[in-house]
Amino acid sequence: MWLKVMEPLSEDADFEQLMAALCESISTEPQKSGARRRSHGGKTRGGLSTKINAAVDALGNPVRLLLTPGPASEYGQAEALLDGFTPDRVLADKGYDSDALIAAFQRTGANAVIPSRRNRQHPRPLDLHSYKGRNLVERIFLKLKQFRRIATRYERLARSYLSMLSLVSAVIWLA
Repeated sequence: MWLKVMEPLSEDADFEQLMAALCESISTEPQKSGARRRSHGGKTRGGLSTKINAAVDALGNPVRLLLTPGPASEYGQAEALLDGFTPDRVLADKGYDSDALIAAFQRTGANAVIPSRRNRQHPRPLDLHSYKGRNLVERIFLKLKQFRRIATRYERLARSYLSMLSLVSAVIWLA
């Protein structure tokens, strides 16, 4: 239901630039022995974890939120974050630096503003002026983490956690 609340808000977004990022949220729920295991996150050395993948518009408003298990890569969700949007620029961090992703962004007509990884043999030019605006997506994660229920992930199911994320995002957007 809360995802439906977020849809009309994302239609009113400013898509001059779209920023994609992810944040790792640690789930502190203990695994009970004999309990049925649900797929709500990934098992890492530190325990269960979940990554929040977010797409943010040019004004810093969240337009799409996706969840992935902690060990999952950013590449798998990057195209899903942009599905249905037509931004002029896509701003992302080095984790999204992939030739295949950049080609996918360019097919949608978006200019990719992503810094090259250190080990890239032929670094791409970076528009630093545009890239400075990417701090808005980091600010969204800081605002989301102000809500204890999001920061500690009380919800056992991914759909419940995503619903809480959508509700908090709508509150942030309307504030």
